[in-house]
Amino acid sequence: MSLPPAFNAALLAGAGALGAMSIGWFCYDLLRRARKTRQVNMLIELVEEEPVFCFVCDLEGNLKHANFSARERFTTDIGAPLADVLRDVFASSEGVVYRLYHKVQANGSATEDITSHSEGFRIHVRSVPPGLVLWRLEPDAAHGSQQARGDAAVMTLGRNGAVLFMNAPARELMGHRAKRLDDVFEDLPLRPGGVHEMKTETGTKRVLVQCLEAGAGRMELTLSPIVEEEERSDNAGSFDSLPVPLIKVAPDGKVLRANPEARRMLDLGQGEPGNLTEYMEGLGRALTDWLQEAASGKGLHRSEFLRLTRADQEVFVQVTLNRVVEDGEPVLVAVLNDATELKTLEAQFVQSQKMQAIGQLAGGVAHDFNNLLTAISGHCDLLLLRHDQGDPDYGDLVQINQNANRAAALVGQLLAFSRKQTMQPEILDLRDTLSDLAHLLNRLVGEKVQLNLHHDPVLPAVRGDRRQLEQVMMNLVVNARDAMVDGGEIAIETERRVLREPLQRDRAVVPPGTYVSVRVNDAGSGIPQDKLQKVFEPFFTTKRTGEGTGLGLSTVYGIVKQTGGYIFVDSVVGQGTCFTLLFPAHEAGIEVAPQPKKEEAKKLPQKGSGVVLLVEDEAPVRAFAARALRLRGYTVIEAETAEEALKLLEDESLAVDVFVTDVVMPGMDGPTWVRIALNDRPETRVVFVSGYAEDAFGEGSQEIPNSVFLPKPFSLSELTETVHDQFH
Repeated sequence: MSLPPAFNAALLAGAGALGAMSIGWFCYDLLRRARKTRQVNMLIELVEEEPVFCFVCDLEGNLKHANFSARERFTTDIGAPLADVLRDVFASSEGVVYRLYHKVQANGSATEDITSHSEGFRIHVRSVPPGLVLWRLEPDAAHGSQQARGDAAVMTLGRNGAVLFMNAPARELMGHRAKRLDDVFEDLPLRPGGVHEMKTETGTKRVLVQCLEAGAGRMELTLSPIVEEEERSDNAGSFDSLPVPLIKVAPDGKVLRANPEARRMLDLGQGEPGNLTEYMEGLGRALTDWLQEAASGKGLHRSEFLRLTRADQEVFVQVTLNRVVEDGEPVLVAVLNDATELKTLEAQFVQSQKMQAIGQLAGGVAHDFNNLLTAISGHCDLLLLRHDQGDPDYGDLVQINQNANRAAALVGQLLAFSRKQTMQPEILDLRDTLSDLAHLLNRLVGEKVQLNLHHDPVLPAVRGDRRQLEQVMMNLVVNARDAMVDGGEIAIETERRVLREPLQRDRAVVPPGTYVSVRVNDAGSGIPQDKLQKVFEPFFTTKRTGEGTGLGLSTVYGIVKQTGGYIFVDSVVGQGTCFTLLFPAHEAGIEVAPQPKKEEAKKLPQKGSGVVLLVEDEAPVRAFAARALRLRGYTVIEAETAEEALKLLEDESLAVDVFVTDVVMPGMDGPTWVRIALNDRPETRVVFVSGYAEDAFGEGSQEIPNSVFLPKPFSLSELTETVHDQFH
């Protein structure tokens, strides 16, 4: 059916109009982009020859261009955050960039004078079209609010206290050129950040001493005279002009005055400051007690480390108090030094020591529990031999046995955290391992949660225990599921990762090399920052009572570490959590792990024959093992210690077919006495039992012939079957 000519004409006209609009919009977009490019190029040309340092950044604070002066002075990687570029001159560069950027957002421009450890800058920041921010740093321009560095009294010390250099203000302050530190101060030793009595031509003067390591064993001292009371009215501005953070505090903690450096460090703004307890918190004692002691003259010049209560970043300060008298009342002058890096290193060391101590404790507890559980489950097995399913006590005995097995599983998790569980490593392709595990993981997460796997097509092999790595993934996925009450997506991603340089992350340093990375991402409730460093500790849990043991992530931590890998966690409250695992790649090529042969179920004979020497220091375990073996027809000789066993074996007429011995015992351990005994009885077979892992043998354990390992807790059937196998 043909359309009317008028209708066809209308369609053609409409199509033509749309085409014209599309062409017009395309041309407009080209012109807009060209104009934007011209504006950016003009801005770059304008700042390129500027003698001051100029940076052009986008609205996210990433570097787009640095002029010639800036490229000569800084490491300017295009695309890098400006805070990283300025870290060479500002200790808290992130705070500087954040503060000024928000001023620009509010007012369109901002100006601020900032002094670093060695030089001062006046920073001008303004928003420029199209969507850029221009930063200008004028060196040594902060004269309006503080004393320039070049006017400060500075001296350089050598290793043995020799004065290597004194600038003109230092010589003028002292009245002559000093040769040694003893000639400068009366009250040595030197206290960084403290007030010292300086020897001058006109008598002693009180000076504030700031220290800075200059390398090669040298130290640079900055000397700032303390204004005496009679001079205070004539030099009221000197407090504000000192290039160090200073606060004047009343004994009750009220901040009377803070110089510009202190205001910036504490983020006080320009308003009236409040109480010192509002800006700092003690690390073990009340601030008011400390201030009152200092006001009475006690504990002066002894530094305390405090934490600032700033919400934008974590900052630690070293605070030194000095007592002065104003209008007959004691007043404290607090000298502040940024100690964030020092406290961070200290926290890393303490955390490392704590995790090591917890691991040792967990291993010891697990060993003792395994002995108890062996005795409980063993004697339960003996009782079950005398009760059939029709007996009223049979159900109770089964419950005891099952709960003993559950307790053994918890102990296994403690051993995993302390890295003392038995491993059976093999060469694995994690893609295959995770694919085989995907069905079980999907059942674990339920219907409300979607599990997605993304694999790197070129993924190296790793060497690890398949069963334990599967346990790692199950624990991480279950935690992710529990964090998403309303459902969501769990993404597991694998990739090949090559580190050219050491990776420093949290409290670990990952050496260069090739790794297999596994990331488990969820969109759950997240973990607060103050709890992130505790999540791998045993029995620490963010779940409610009864919902978790607190051993899941500690088990993951132990398995990953024992495999030679690393684990890191990132989390944002309300957005989700990401666990990142790094396993060393196995570069020798993928070896096909031998498949275990399926053995036919063996029916053990009701009675055996032979002589067993049983050496066990735990009496309940020894009693159970001896009864179990005698029930199977073996002749059992018992010994409590290795020394007692060797004494029995001195009788050459005593025939022994199998040694059953604990590994860890008071005095001589199991492997040691067995090696001695095998010198005279080389054909004797050995069964080692232990509540620790198989690596408790120590170095050289593989040299013991005809030996097998049986981990505790073991059942009656496991013990008798292992001994039976050694006889045959």
